[in-house]
Amino acid sequence: QVQLVESGGGSVQAGGSLRLSCAVSGYTYSRYYMGWFRQAPGKEREGVAVINSDGTKTYADSVKGRFTISQDNAKNTLYLQMNSLKPEDTAMYYCAATANQLSWWSLLLRRAYNYWGQGTQVTVSS
Repeated sequence: QVQLVESGGGSVQAGGSLRLSCAVSGYTYSRYYMGWFRQAPGKEREGVAVINSDGTKTYADSVKGRFTISQDNAKNTLYLQMNSLKPEDTAMYYCAATANQLSWWSLLLRRAYNYWGQGTQVTVSS
């Protein structure tokens, strides 16, 4: 059974940094897309950053240059380094994964992913 467990959320001031972690267990597929999504109150869940099994990274325009997705395969952990945080980055952040083959246009779509963590809250104050 695939389990994704996020950690590292918290409260920071604008301009600050946080690093989110996602511990992955039970994932036995050789191919994967793993990513970070976020959902603010009253808004749809949106894709933030994705990395696939060949190391290709994709970012939402809103976080390019500020967020970095990475992985440590030895630790089965996915990371999201978030710098220059803005109040609009405030949301619940979720880790997600799928073994399905995805087209470029679906990489940041919620419906393309079938494994999800419980989320970790990030709050950025101005």
